[in-house]
Amino acid sequence: MAPPLSPARWPDRLTLSIALACAVAALVLAVAETSFQRAGASLASLSERAQTRTAVQTLMRRLLDAETAQRGYLLTGRAEYLEPFTDAQADIARALDLLAQRNPGDAAWAGWVLELRQRTLEKLSEVTETVALYDKGQHESWRSLLLTDIGREKMEAARRAAEAVLAAEDGRVVSARTAIFATLDDGRMGVRVMTGLSLLALIFYFRNSAALHRVQRRHAGELRAERDMLEGEVRQRTAELTELARHLQTAREDERAHLARELHDELGALLTAAKFDVSRLKRALGSTPAADLLDRLQHLNASIDQGISLKRRIIEDLRPSALSNLGLKAALEILAREFEERSGLALHVAVDDVQLPPELQIVIYRVVQESFTNAAKHAMASSLWLKLQLQGEQIQLRVADDGRGLQVPAGTPPAVGAHGVVGMRFRVESVGGRLYISSPPGQGTVIDVQLPAPRPVVAPGLQAALA
Repeated sequence: MAPPLSPARWPDRLTLSIALACAVAALVLAVAETSFQRAGASLASLSERAQTRTAVQTLMRRLLDAETAQRGYLLTGRAEYLEPFTDAQADIARALDLLAQRNPGDAAWAGWVLELRQRTLEKLSEVTETVALYDKGQHESWRSLLLTDIGREKMEAARRAAEAVLAAEDGRVVSARTAIFATLDDGRMGVRVMTGLSLLALIFYFRNSAALHRVQRRHAGELRAERDMLEGEVRQRTAELTELARHLQTAREDERAHLARELHDELGALLTAAKFDVSRLKRALGSTPAADLLDRLQHLNASIDQGISLKRRIIEDLRPSALSNLGLKAALEILAREFEERSGLALHVAVDDVQLPPELQIVIYRVVQESFTNAAKHAMASSLWLKLQLQGEQIQLRVADDGRGLQVPAGTPPAVGAHGVVGMRFRVESVGGRLYISSPPGQGTVIDVQLPAPRPVVAPGLQAALA
């Protein structure tokens, strides 16, 4: 019985098992691929041999057609008997070209094909000569030439040359068939070897499976401890998210109530006053002096202007129009300028003109807006610094102040009493970024945000041109 597998030896056994499995798989693939390539090459060779035999047979058949056309024309004198002879010349030329392209580098084959070409051309020349003598009216000459048996001799010479070519091809066919059978034998032997190796690998696998189970049970305790730690982190993050969701719900309801009060109290009063002015103007038309009408119109115009201003302020609080119309750089500069006027803090702004998608723009804008609000409410600072720039493949945002730092009691969860910071962190992480806060007591607060820079989109046509 094999000794129990110790934890120290298990990695070596695992490595050996993987290496053996990879070696067996590689060997199987190599044998299969080699057998396939060899069989494919042999089949391709047989196909070429068949084409070669077909070309030789076509050549001889067309030679017979040419000789038949010669005899028919000489006996009848009718031109249509020469049509097979004309067609045969093109087919013979193609067959000879195909034979010349076979077996490059084989001197013996080149000699046989050259011999066949010469004998074929001699036979065609004999046919052409007799037809030419007939066309010239030299009947005694073509009869003498035909009775000399030179045509039969040329045909026999061409046939012997063709038989030599076919004999050579028969030898190559035998060789190709022998190679196919050898490949099949090699494949069968390879399957036997692979089967034996697979059985050995399977036995080795079963022997190590029990050891693997023991190692897994031993590591189960470690996994449980790590799982408990992860569950603790999940519970903490869930508590943060729950508290943040509760805060956001409360904040949303407060914002709605504030918006309702704004619309009811201020905008309602403005519109009511404007309505009263319009009613008085209607009653006063024709009886009120022009100066009094002008004062009421001015008061109505002022009320409408105040309503428009209130509408603009409410809309800007909900969604900054400068961000959509002017871009991120201009929107941040406007936000900083208005905050500086309201708070009296000195702002130092260095914002690069970075082209970003809308979702990243609103994240950066809200983070800066929340940072300004926290600095004004809690930091007791006198100066603020805002910096936005593109560094490599990251967008770097920094908001710093010279205030007293974050005043959070020790042991207090981040989601309690610091919803703005937690909200900024989750907002940044939702777009794949990271938020870091450095706030030593009495040394101010530095908020650093790192966001992934979007990759530029290149048109397909430009990509092809660049490639």
